[in-house]
Amino acid sequence: MEEKIQIRIFPDGRIKAETLGIKGEKCTDYILILENLLNAQAVQAEYTKEFYETEQVSQQQTEQISLKNINK
Repeated sequence: MEEKIQIRIFPDGRIKAETLGIKGEKCTDYILILENLLNAQAVQAEYTKEFYETEQVSQQQTEQISLKNINK
């Protein structure tokens, strides 16, 4: 699933934002960005089940060996 932020603005001026496809605490990085973009301040937060999930990251390890010629 791709990462998205869904923002709803209600007739009374309330704003609700929800992250979709963003796993772990990374979603909280968007709070300050949204506050600045919307000129608003977060007053309530609820975490989705994705907050408690971890993002799987593929990692490849390489090894480099330096050889020294001992036959001079």
